[in-house]
Amino acid sequence: MARDIGLDAKPPEKTCEDPNCCWHGKLAVRGQILEGIVVSDKMSRTVVVKREYSKYTSKFERYERRHSKISAHNPPCISAKVGDSVRIAECKPLSKTKSFVVVEKMEGK
Repeated sequence: MARDIGLDAKPPEKTCEDPNCCWHGKLAVRGQILEGIVVSDKMSRTVVVKREYSKYTSKFERYERRHSKISAHNPPCISAKVGDSVRIAECKPLSKTKSFVVVEKMEGK
């Protein structure tokens, strides 16, 4: 059974024994909640999520499109693949580059 993580997210149907899973382990989520698309899943239990956003440039009074890539922990119960639209949440630092965990796969995107 999945525990309550304090977000408006749907728990996964599968279970796992990962201690760094926010649903079935001891990992707490806090801070930012972001959405993006998985662009790489070649690392074990890690995905790279590309996030696109707009930044206002006051000199030209226009918006410019920007993107960033964020490494996130991918628990076995969620197992996001390339092309999936996911929601990630900030957590404690899990490694040098990972401070986010995949919370859910988005439906219909």
